[in-house]
Amino acid sequence: MVSFYKTRIIIFLLLISFPLLKLSAGGHQAQVASPAGHYHADGGEPGVYFSFRCADKDQIAVLSKLISIDNVADGIVWAYAGKEAFEVFRALQIPYTILPYHEEGQADKILELSDLGLPLAWDFYPSYPAYETMMAGFETSYPALCRIVTIGTLSSGRKLLAAHLSSNVDSSMNKPQFFYLSSLHGNELTMYVLMLRLIDTLLANYGTNPRMTAILDNIDVWICPLGNPDGTYHVSNNSVNGAVRENANGVDLNRNFPDPEDGPHPDGNAWQEETVFYMSFADEHHFVMSANFHGGAEVVNYPWDTWAILPADDLWWNFVGRQFADTIHLYGPSSYFNDLDNGVTNGYAWYSIDGGWQDYMNWWHHCREATIEVSSTKKPPASQLPTYWNYLRRSLLNYLEQSTYGIRGIVTDSITGAPLRARVFIQGHDFDSSFIYSSLPVGNYHRLLFPGSYNLTFTAPGYYPKTLSGLSVVHYQANVQDVQLVPIGTGTMEPDRRSITVFPNPAGQYLNFYWPEGTPVEKLSIYNMLGEKVLEMTPEPTGNNLQSIAVSALQAGAYYLEIRTFNNTAATAKFIRQ
Repeated sequence: MVSFYKTRIIIFLLLISFPLLKLSAGGHQAQVASPAGHYHADGGEPGVYFSFRCADKDQIAVLSKLISIDNVADGIVWAYAGKEAFEVFRALQIPYTILPYHEEGQADKILELSDLGLPLAWDFYPSYPAYETMMAGFETSYPALCRIVTIGTLSSGRKLLAAHLSSNVDSSMNKPQFFYLSSLHGNELTMYVLMLRLIDTLLANYGTNPRMTAILDNIDVWICPLGNPDGTYHVSNNSVNGAVRENANGVDLNRNFPDPEDGPHPDGNAWQEETVFYMSFADEHHFVMSANFHGGAEVVNYPWDTWAILPADDLWWNFVGRQFADTIHLYGPSSYFNDLDNGVTNGYAWYSIDGGWQDYMNWWHHCREATIEVSSTKKPPASQLPTYWNYLRRSLLNYLEQSTYGIRGIVTDSITGAPLRARVFIQGHDFDSSFIYSSLPVGNYHRLLFPGSYNLTFTAPGYYPKTLSGLSVVHYQANVQDVQLVPIGTGTMEPDRRSITVFPNPAGQYLNFYWPEGTPVEKLSIYNMLGEKVLEMTPEPTGNNLQSIAVSALQAGAYYLEIRTFNNTAATAKFIRQ
């Protein structure tokens, strides 16, 4: 059933975009007949995979509210849709071509439980029982380096599993936490096996290979090889043939996460059990850097996907993306990994999506998360997997190691030495959730940055703020800066009175904010996500620091509210205008 949210989108499409989309589709020789017989309906919602012509990015962005867009290239759009959504799409009379839903290729080699005692050539897709056994085997074989964690158990009984790798696997250390996630789309499986191989390689080479040893000595590595087991083993636990993009309910998981622009349920569906498990997992950890892997293209896709605003760290993202792609170009064939800008793209510049894991991690968890598409074929023949490993393995290590650079250190209480959770902000640079927090129980922070000079301000409730100025960043090095914050009342500095409560959030016609400190507010400013000031006012004194301001003139989107007091302390809070 199409939800109320999606129905509103459909009405908008029909009333606003229909004439434009119909015009832009001209010249594409394809069918408009009923796709009956083309739906895959072997579990979950019946769906269809298809392509159509549309060269207008704004129109594609509107259509992405209705259908799950898979790729855009040279004016052609590839997409998935459930049956009801596709029938609405057909009503727009855009010519389309039905495509095979399953990308099977040649018969695949399946690794069974009975094969696990043999030397592995990594030219297989494991059965589901073999996958669980392989994951458990990593911990059994390397108990000092590996723990297998169940992120969640699905209604099907299948598990979302992650391997935790570290030289101090049972201790919290001053290391960045890093996360690799593969195959949220259950039929995009190249990295499924390559992630298993990466786990095996890091563990088997610890203590003998200096690079692998340094990675586990200096990074807390988490790897989930199979993000959507119900989609991958859609037909049978014994084969990946018949794998589908969606989960068991026919929902695209990579459109099901809260979105910075489009709210908690951008696809109109309830959060799936996988979504809830992954959000809880992200809440439990403090990932500094991460990536999720897909197939269907060959490109590093960096934030943002949901809107056209470039990230505050756009230069850094370009550098990291280029390192990943250019390393592949050095060791792989010239025809590989050169989509978009020779293997690198900003997400929105390619095509807009809402509800993706990438934007969720960057916005709400202040992580550095990219989406990496590794093969134009979503499920290549198993015999080709060792070839992909040779192309990608160096880039995978490079990306991991980037989490150790930039400015880093530990934030503590200047009197007790206790570790603190502090906000780390770069004035004039951070504007889109790019600021970070130090992490408990260690108090460590890791600010990944493009080379330059930066001023970092550290704030925590109950402590005076502290700014470190002129900190230098160079490529492939870490600038270590430990910070001690002075508790309020034990020094002469003015406190950073930054605790603001804003409500309702998202806001409608009015936004209320409560400023609990005693110092009155002198000036109030609101900034959009480009850092442009869109409103400034002097609030009327109320006696209780509870203020209400009209925001009806603001366009829908995300904003920062900044208040400044008469003693020149400031604070910010983020809110959504809906």
